[in-house]
Amino acid sequence: MGESTADLYAGRKTFFIAPDPSLLPESYMEDYLNHGYESYIICDDRYCPLYKKVEIIISLFSDCILFFYVDAVIEGLDWPKYILHLQHDYGNRVRIGVLYSKRRSESERERLERYYLFDVGVQCGCVALEYHHSKNFALLDKVMHANQAAGRRKTVRAICDDTSDVTFFYKKIEYKGKLEDVSLNHFSCVLFDADPGELPTYAKVKDILLVVNGMHFHSNGVLMMQRETEAGLLYIFVFMKADGTQGLESDSAHRLSQKIYQMVTTRTKDLLHTVFTQARQSYESDKKSEQKPEQNNT
Repeated sequence: MGESTADLYAGRKTFFIAPDPSLLPESYMEDYLNHGYESYIICDDRYCPLYKKVEIIISLFSDCILFFYVDAVIEGLDWPKYILHLQHDYGNRVRIGVLYSKRRSESERERLERYYLFDVGVQCGCVALEYHHSKNFALLDKVMHANQAAGRRKTVRAICDDTSDVTFFYKKIEYKGKLEDVSLNHFSCVLFDADPGELPTYAKVKDILLVVNGMHFHSNGVLMMQRETEAGLLYIFVFMKADGTQGLESDSAHRLSQKIYQMVTTRTKDLLHTVFTQARQSYESDKKSEQKPEQNNT
């Protein structure tokens, strides 16, 4: 079935704008995806202005949360005024939160939070990051949960490409099929030459071989349901461990987690890279036009 362009823009996404990497490492984004939060870090650079990146994100993704790290020093950007203008211009069309380094002065913390929460009216909170990033993972996890950063997702599923397939035996019959999508809890596939009713609901299948965009691994599974689709009869399995509990063995879960993160975020990252590059080129062209001296007509 493949992933459509609409799928790329759909789903709630969280963007951390110019965070300190010592407080919020990018490696956390993969772990947050396992919790249902599709999140990205947007860095400042000297080519494409940060405010332009934010405008592009808002224009592309109608359902997004923006967390601004207001202790970042950005040339030409005054955070209090900038966030006030964003909140005024976009209102409820964009959800904004504020991150800052933990303050030693209680009065300074109260003043900062009073401004962003009450004067500006940001919806997603004003969060003091701890000095050690190990504490910030759980802190921001709670913040994103409180702000429903997962949207309607229960689990994050990745759409598989044409190289993905599934092979298993059930009652000595071999089944092969096209893997459609996968999460850390389930997979769905269309089986070749399988007659409806051959595989009963809740059938337990051992040693299933899955190829997920080139990555191979084995798992047990239980058939939970079948559903008619345009591609054919879709079989939906949940993963089962050797001890009978739901899920993947730890090694397979770790490898699949990395693969799903890559599959889910690569297209969005590529899109952002493309549009940011275009914006940078336009910005540089405009600067050159401004600097070009006017010719005298004689």
